[in-house]
Amino acid sequence: MSIRVPENILEIKPYVPGKPIEELERELGIAQSIKLASNENPLGASPMALTALRNAIGNLHRYPDGSGHAFIRDLADHLECPPGAIVMGNGSDDIIALLANTLLRPGERAVMPQPSFLMYEIAVRAVGAEPVFVPLQSLAIDLDGMRRAVDQKTRLVFLCNPNNPTGTVISGDDFDRFLAALPLDVVVVVDEAYIEFVRDASCLQSKAYWGGGRSIVTLRTFSKLYGLAGLRVGYGVMPEELAGYLNRIRQPFNVNSLAQVAARAALQDHAFVERTLHVVHDGLTFLFGALTDMGIRYFPTQSNFFLIDVACDAEAVFQAMLRLGVIVRSMKGYGYPDYIRVNVGTPEENQRFIEALKEVLGR
Repeated sequence: MSIRVPENILEIKPYVPGKPIEELERELGIAQSIKLASNENPLGASPMALTALRNAIGNLHRYPDGSGHAFIRDLADHLECPPGAIVMGNGSDDIIALLANTLLRPGERAVMPQPSFLMYEIAVRAVGAEPVFVPLQSLAIDLDGMRRAVDQKTRLVFLCNPNNPTGTVISGDDFDRFLAALPLDVVVVVDEAYIEFVRDASCLQSKAYWGGGRSIVTLRTFSKLYGLAGLRVGYGVMPEELAGYLNRIRQPFNVNSLAQVAARAALQDHAFVERTLHVVHDGLTFLFGALTDMGIRYFPTQSNFFLIDVACDAEAVFQAMLRLGVIVRSMKGYGYPDYIRVNVGTPEENQRFIEALKEVLGR
């Protein structure tokens, strides 16, 4: 069979998600594994969201609200922004694809840091546009380098804040200088998937720029803080004119009924949010202390994950940890062959990770 595929699609490297725990256990013949590779909420999902899901399960024969009226109304109240500025998505990945499809054409460019979230490149290449990569400096986004990379063909700039996979952040002052040097017609996308975990007061908060006359898009998700990764619900906040354009091509039922119900309930679950932040921040303190005692270099983070320099082949460490039932992420594919990435787990999971790392590195 001969299939003619455009060259821009052939250039895309497929996104490779981590395997489910059940599949890994089956393949390796192990049990009771812990997964610290996908930056998920260690406490599970919001209890209020779970209750709302159970109450809504009887309505699955109805189509979702294609405009998300109740969801967007509650979200607008929570964010203190106009409902018309919000575009809901099947995860924030969906909004990235909508932005690329709306704003980019073949021959045009989008500037992005490297390494960062892989879906920026995939979305840009999928529409035949050109991704322009700017390497990180000391694991942080190089705003000066990104500004220099912007040219007359640039339509989009992607910033991940905190950056995945490094956990570093952009300061508000640095962003002000960056924004002042950009052409007015360049849309700046600030991906804040992990913004709720930030403790650095100088960190850029893109909400401060809403309604300021510049084309700033904020991306957020319910996958991390609220523990709803399996339901795939995210959103973008942007100028209402741009939101209107995205909604012209958005699939009418892109966020399913249960996802909308769960997200609305999770917004009200303040106790769960506080507990999550407490567990993550205390977990970071424990992990940093344990790694310091082991003499292992790690990199501070403003997120719920961080990088560790294992000073050897990260892929080998990943495989060895896997056989001990501890799933982490090798950073070899991101250009850091000696680094692994781990997200904070429960106290018990954090302790097990440290014990497994000691065993693997001590061999």
